[in-house]
Amino acid sequence: MTEFHPRTEEEAASIISDHTARGATLAIVGGNTRSGFGNAVVSEAVLSSRHLAGIVAYNPGEMVLTARAGTPVAEIEAALAEGGQMMAFEPMDHRSLMGTDGEPTIGGIFAANVSGPRRFVSGAARDSLLGVRFVNGKGEIVKAGGRVMKNVTGLDLVKLMAGSHGTLGLLTEVTFRVPPKPKTEETIVVSGLNDAEAANAMAAAMALPLEVSGAAHLPLTVAWSFVDGTMPQGEATVLRVEGLPGSVTARAEKLAAAMGRLGPAKRLEEDVSRRLWREIRDVKPYADGTMRPIWRVSVAPSIGQQLVAALRLEEGVDAYYDWQGGLVWMRMEAEPEGDMLRRYIHALGGGHATLMRATPGHRATTPAFQPQPEAVALLSARVKEKFDPARIFNPGKMG
Repeated sequence: MTEFHPRTEEEAASIISDHTARGATLAIVGGNTRSGFGNAVVSEAVLSSRHLAGIVAYNPGEMVLTARAGTPVAEIEAALAEGGQMMAFEPMDHRSLMGTDGEPTIGGIFAANVSGPRRFVSGAARDSLLGVRFVNGKGEIVKAGGRVMKNVTGLDLVKLMAGSHGTLGLLTEVTFRVPPKPKTEETIVVSGLNDAEAANAMAAAMALPLEVSGAAHLPLTVAWSFVDGTMPQGEATVLRVEGLPGSVTARAEKLAAAMGRLGPAKRLEEDVSRRLWREIRDVKPYADGTMRPIWRVSVAPSIGQQLVAALRLEEGVDAYYDWQGGLVWMRMEAEPEGDMLRRYIHALGGGHATLMRATPGHRATTPAFQPQPEAVALLSARVKEKFDPARIFNPGKMG
């Protein structure tokens, strides 16, 4: 398969224009670290943003960074570390889970709207995105937003490109917020709670005026695999506090005292805490080298454990919870069972289930993305027609 690696927007626009004129399809990729995710894409060529790389502008005092889409995430993180700042949405690294290599790119992060444990308090990747440059399916270079967020009318192109998975255009540049990085953190581990008890405990912790920035529950089947098995034995409900050292110490003490009434509570210091949340973010328990189906399920926080309990009655399933229980990482033992999973989600009040990993055979028969309501599907089709009228980008990726 032909691969294109443009070094300028103009070169990318020329490639896209040529393919549009011929009706030839293009698979858009960054570092290709999520290869195998989503519906199968069959294209005649690959268009990569990898060589559209480099930090364009970064002044820590402005708390805004602009980078070309192919810039490695590691380069972004290194620059932010020097400036004492961070990506608040805490994007995961998919390589271990998906069994891929390569380098994650900042454009890929925003194209897939990748968000980690801090998402439920700091927002998703798209909430940090201020501006984009991209090439649409007509070969036109488009600029939207900028280094200061402004109100827009009609389509919000910035938000629209985040999470579009390369179906609307090739991202070439992104501008996003980079708030200060907390000076330190601690995690409180509450042991011995079952899934339902953990859901109540996380809700109680979030109701306290202690600014909890991470809330996850690790059932017995997965808790042992984190931080080299140094977690307390048994189920673990984990709660993170971040900020200035004195504040973190005081808040962690109060949180440990409050949670200690529900079960044995232990405090993890900064180094272990940071490692734990990276492993939660990157779905370490299921980065097992297999192709067993992995679902990423987003529901109301109180619903997650009910969904898993219902599925366990019918299907071999393992799971753990992030976002106060609102994000369920779920591994099926054999078949994806997408219809059954989505039926239960609907019965419990609604949500979204995305098939992250599966064999090629299962991907061919199981829709990876949550089916859209009819009105939303019609709107999505109109947007696709506007941006990519020849439908050359990532055919089949979004259904």
